[in-house]
Amino acid sequence: MKVLISLSNKLMQRYLPDPFLFVIILTFFVAGLSLVLTDSTPTQVVEYWGGGFWGLLAFTMQMVLILVTGHTLASSPFFNKILSGLAGIPKSPGQAIILVSVISLIACWINWGFGLVIGALFAKELAKKVEGVDYRLLIASAYSGFLLWHGGLSGSIPLTIATPDHFTEDIIGIVPTSETIFSVYNLVIVVALFVIIPFVNRLMLPPKDETIVIDRSLLEQRDSFQAASIETSSVTPADRLENSRILSLLTGLLGLAFLFFYIKNNGLNINLDIVNFTFLFLGILFHKTPKKFLTAVGNAVKSSSGIIIQFPFYAGLMGIMVSSGLANVLSEAFVSISTENTFHMLVFWSAGLVNFFVPSGGGQWAVQAPVMLEAAQGMGVSMSKTGMAVAWGDVWTNMIQPFWALPALAIAGLKAKDIMGFCLIVFFVSGVIISLVFLFL
Repeated sequence: MKVLISLSNKLMQRYLPDPFLFVIILTFFVAGLSLVLTDSTPTQVVEYWGGGFWGLLAFTMQMVLILVTGHTLASSPFFNKILSGLAGIPKSPGQAIILVSVISLIACWINWGFGLVIGALFAKELAKKVEGVDYRLLIASAYSGFLLWHGGLSGSIPLTIATPDHFTEDIIGIVPTSETIFSVYNLVIVVALFVIIPFVNRLMLPPKDETIVIDRSLLEQRDSFQAASIETSSVTPADRLENSRILSLLTGLLGLAFLFFYIKNNGLNINLDIVNFTFLFLGILFHKTPKKFLTAVGNAVKSSSGIIIQFPFYAGLMGIMVSSGLANVLSEAFVSISTENTFHMLVFWSAGLVNFFVPSGGGQWAVQAPVMLEAAQGMGVSMSKTGMAVAWGDVWTNMIQPFWALPALAIAGLKAKDIMGFCLIVFFVSGVIISLVFLFL
């Protein structure tokens, strides 16, 4: 096992480029595939790419906000104390890896956006507290919890097909979550991953001579949130507003009041906007004054550049995949070799492949649903299970696709190649588990 982990890490360190270069290479690769496998001309491919380039602007802003607001909230004295207290529980590197894996899996099952940020922030706190723990593996373990996204309460595909007037309602109808998220086969996958992934992460602890331990001083808060003392005579009305606890308290309570009424009217239908809203107003409340809050935001914004620059390129990729018909060609290739018994497993594999080029759950479902649901209907197999096969495929290859790892990497201050060697092992183990469930249940 140790030899395999070492080989995986060396492979990724040597050959995995920076995520920005990765998406550039993917762009040319997908453009070439579309020219070979579809009737698209070079001019059309360029138009598809440029036409889709800004298609993820709203989502990009959501991801920037989840990084900034999550980081800001975690840097508040109140939240920092909670994370620090939890980080004091494990007494060895192995216990730290298991704990961060479990916390991240639970958090991502509840809400993927919350789990993605909390897992990385908690990993940083563990690195401060636990002697001799490999920092790369801590962050990789935190990111591995993301596997439970679509199998949990915030899975975009199962929630989409459970919503009235969704675009495939005429084919599949309205599918209750009892047939998707809370189905037997899905719960088996969730439980199996919840048990096995922390154990796998623990086994990946490198030997002492290969362990990378980060200097704890680099992880300490560098910014003081103590307001400088000012002579009373020099305090202006603007200064008083910037340092007003009452103003922050009222603003924070206003946000919490909205959240109360939202949950009262909508239940626990927590989407990405609500997660960001919660992080934002709790951050305002816990930092106590507007000035301290804005200082924390300024520090958090510095790490969001990767998301801002790279996500438009992925939107361009999606434009080529959808408009050229390449996504349909790849999906149909898997359908053509499937049988009644292997159909859902092959749908899962095909979704994993398409996810490399369309790394968005909702976007991928829009691309693959027509092909996969029509094939499922023709074979007489479960269409709700087909939806979940696409969902699990979408999240599975995120373990080796740096798109969703960008927020965690930004928080941790690492590069994709630092964690992807560990994630590659998680990718293979989880792929076997999910494939077997779809094949036999």
